[in-house]
Amino acid sequence: MKALALHLAVIGGGAAGFFAAIRYAEMHPGARIAIFEKTGKVLSKVKVSGGGRCNVTHDPAIGMAAMASKYPRGSKVMKKLLGKFSALDMYQWLEKRGVVLKVEEDGRVFPVSNSSQTIINCFLDACDSYGIETYLSTGDVSFSKSGNKFTLSSRLGTYSSAKVIVATGGGNKLSGYTWLHDLGHEIVAPLPSLFTLNIPHSPFKNLGGIAVDGGLRITGTKWEEDGPILITHWGLSGPAVLRLSAFAAAYFHEKAYQTEVQVRWIARIPEEEVRNFFLSQKSRNPKRKISKYPEFSVPRRLWEVLCALADIREEAMYGELGHKNLRKLTELLLRFPLQVDGKTTFKEEFVTCGGVAWSEVNTQTMESKHIAGLYFAGEVLNVDGITGGFNFQAAWSTADAAARGAAGKV
Repeated sequence: MKALALHLAVIGGGAAGFFAAIRYAEMHPGARIAIFEKTGKVLSKVKVSGGGRCNVTHDPAIGMAAMASKYPRGSKVMKKLLGKFSALDMYQWLEKRGVVLKVEEDGRVFPVSNSSQTIINCFLDACDSYGIETYLSTGDVSFSKSGNKFTLSSRLGTYSSAKVIVATGGGNKLSGYTWLHDLGHEIVAPLPSLFTLNIPHSPFKNLGGIAVDGGLRITGTKWEEDGPILITHWGLSGPAVLRLSAFAAAYFHEKAYQTEVQVRWIARIPEEEVRNFFLSQKSRNPKRKISKYPEFSVPRRLWEVLCALADIREEAMYGELGHKNLRKLTELLLRFPLQVDGKTTFKEEFVTCGGVAWSEVNTQTMESKHIAGLYFAGEVLNVDGITGGFNFQAAWSTADAAARGAAGKV
């Protein structure tokens, strides 16, 4: 293929890569821009996000400080970047291009169409309108720099470009970042984030699908999260579990995903209050059958299992129950110990922490501190968010900053 001279080359055809290319084109209409994707598909993660509905961002109403707190790695930088390109900015950018959005009860933002193809089509249409070229199946793209020009080599040929944005996404192996390390960049070793917990010996295996609004803590640590917990046939999932996996990613990895968690099956209520409630039931409702009437909004089937594990007979009434059983039931409600033995990736939404260290880039422009004209965007950086649209927002915000930096529009 004939060598092409570009104003901007974007390496990586995912969310961050496409958005960086489009934002640059908006600032420099007429510029020659090309996206290089090593595989045969673009925007793959956009396609599967949110169960195929594409959770594009989170409700802007929570505010930028709250938004920034959802990033276990990179929260300080994200707070600054959100000030330049926020969730509201992305919301308005999409709606301006005809994508009608909705905010769901949990704060996740989706297209009203409930189809990720709506977002993909929006990006592809924008690329068409600006003449942004996309090259697929390029294999790994390497580059060198001489003077003010980069020379890029791929399976499809050789190209020159004034600026390069790397948006290759996250990887689960350090070897995937070798080429960036060889260019002088410090790489934070990648680790899995956003995963569910495998609990092979869980007594709740037959309760798959039951959800509670509670919390869980890694035994003996500071790591703790409140929120919905979902019992699965392999262990535990749900927002609280996913948040815990993200913020404690390094700890879980250090322990080879072999550790104990303590689950609280109810809302955060003082232990003394729970004990006093049971004692009041014992005196006020002595003939009430304990296992037949779930308390604290615990689902019936889960309540029955907890009562059985507290050695409470199926027909036992409060009046005949000893304090020892009530203490045990209280303990199981508030601190049920479960042994974690492994993890499972959360749906198709593979997320890693790690990547190019923030110390290696100018956080205003996303430009490399080692190579002028080289920029980074998206998960290739050491940034990751919890589930709820935060990872895509990191892609949009870092891509916008990289595009502005490359375009000289900071």
